[in-house]
Amino acid sequence: MSVTEGVALAVADTVWSEITSAGHASDEHLSILETLFGKNMLRACKILDEGGVRRVTGAPSGRSLFLVVGESKRKEEYICFPEHLCTCYSFFYDIVGRGQQLCCKHQLAARLAEAVSKHQEIEVTDEELAHMLAKL
Repeated sequence: MSVTEGVALAVADTVWSEITSAGHASDEHLSILETLFGKNMLRACKILDEGGVRRVTGAPSGRSLFLVVGESKRKEEYICFPEHLCTCYSFFYDIVGRGQQLCCKHQLAARLAEAVSKHQEIEVTDEELAHMLAKL
């Protein structure tokens, strides 16, 4: 990771913390995130506005993942760990493969949804959660 990427992620972490504390994202927060993440942030907001983020939590462990709907006509759903991984093509091609982006729109949508508590909550057993992850 370059110094510039490290600084950008540090700024983003600060903004995410502020959003979480406030319980909402101000225009200034969104502007900063759009500057850092570009069109992916705008697309993430669209996904969130359309109700495309669900957090699936396993019981009794409390471990969770996010399911985020894509923008294609097929409305594919991607497994997402907001700060680490997404199963979408863009994550593997643009982020891992070419290093052209810091994160994908699905990660941003999940992170924003979590920060402002705007996602569906689904509780499953730990076994069901493990089965979902086994499909990776």
